[in-house]
Amino acid sequence: MPSEVTHREKWRLALDMVDESADWGMRPPVVVADAAYGTNAHLRAGLTDRGIDYVLAVRADVSAHPFDARPVAPERKGPVGCWPQPRYRLSAPSVAALAADLGQQAFTTVAWRQGSRGQLRSRFAAVRVRPAGNAVERPIRAAASAEQGWWDGVLPDCWLLVEWPEGAEAPTDYWRSSLPADTPITALIRLAKVRRRIEHDYRELKHGLGLDHFEGRSWPGWHHHITLVTAAHAFLNRTATGPKSTHTGLTLYQTLDALQDILRCWTRICTTCHQPLSSRPRTTSRSRTDLTESYYEPHSETISK
Repeated sequence: MPSEVTHREKWRLALDMVDESADWGMRPPVVVADAAYGTNAHLRAGLTDRGIDYVLAVRADVSAHPFDARPVAPERKGPVGCWPQPRYRLSAPSVAALAADLGQQAFTTVAWRQGSRGQLRSRFAAVRVRPAGNAVERPIRAAASAEQGWWDGVLPDCWLLVEWPEGAEAPTDYWRSSLPADTPITALIRLAKVRRRIEHDYRELKHGLGLDHFEGRSWPGWHHHITLVTAAHAFLNRTATGPKSTHTGLTLYQTLDALQDILRCWTRICTTCHQPLSSRPRTTSRSRTDLTESYYEPHSETISK
């Protein structure tokens, strides 16, 4: 391993990948992640600074103020000294406590996708909250003080999405989202549950394409292995096949066309004239986005009380 390569936190690596994707012209419209990332305030702040919305899972013990909570400034004691700054008088409860206070009557049954055994459905509630904690407040206070010399103490609000399955004694899953306040709950749920697609891809990379089969010890060898595995995965998704598929309907020219599209996407250079591309590479067959459009289509969702 090169001497200049040192430890880097997972949330920093995640932001690095987001930045690299943006440099390739593939800026993500929304970022989704599990609680290992979603609970990290630095990651959420980094995405906000980049203007990228997110739907991130969080742990049940993450704290947040109710949306209608307001900071209050105590009275100044005497004519000497600074004016007290507003702050929230009550400690922020956990998202689990906020969800429990909603009561089961606030949860709505939503079917978000058609599964192999019928519709996938569960009960959800979505409310606006104000994330709390020093890691959240510190950069907001510093930015406000630097800009106007004063902070009113109001924390920005976001979505809290909660899942409470039928028959469960308490809510089981929680997500925070920076999407606009007028976002439908069905859109929040579809994005929260799209992590299944990520888990499927990871399982496909490991078991179908040998992501974890590398047994060498060199840094270049590791990167060569990962590059080939991800290239194979991109090719299979580009051609609408899978690593265990028996589909043999691609001609040689279709295969070359798919590989050229992948190279154009990765290198941002035309494979014909070798000039930099000014727009996204063309597509001539169904891509992963096309293949998963049905996952997001509104007709697949139903809501009932």
